[in-house]
Amino acid sequence: MKSIYPLILLSVAISAFAQIALKAGMASASVQRAIADGTPVTMLLGIALNPFVLFGLFLYFSSAAVWLFVLSRVQVSFAYPFVALGFVLTALFGRFFFQDTFSTAKIAGTLLIMAGVVVMARA
Repeated sequence: MKSIYPLILLSVAISAFAQIALKAGMASASVQRAIADGTPVTMLLGIALNPFVLFGLFLYFSSAAVWLFVLSRVQVSFAYPFVALGFVLTALFGRFFFQDTFSTAKIAGTLLIMAGVVVMARA
């Protein structure tokens, strides 16, 4: 059972990186111009052809592939609480890559999520 932890964490980490890639793509000048243009086709093409968006989608697919393997090995009620770590990692990555801010409430919520994952992992 313990050998599955690295795969769970890998899936969650890849998913968090996917969020960062998607944010980078959506914040890019080319996507912002496409959105500002306002026509559906321009927006769709601007988003769909952005390298960061494409990479983010690739990362999501990769994360899902690892997750499917995890689900083939453990109960979903065991594995799924670890998905909450994605909130923690994404927040930390957002702080590092985009200088997102942390309020007291965000820090408290993050600590509660981490505590919940620890409790579920020991159950």
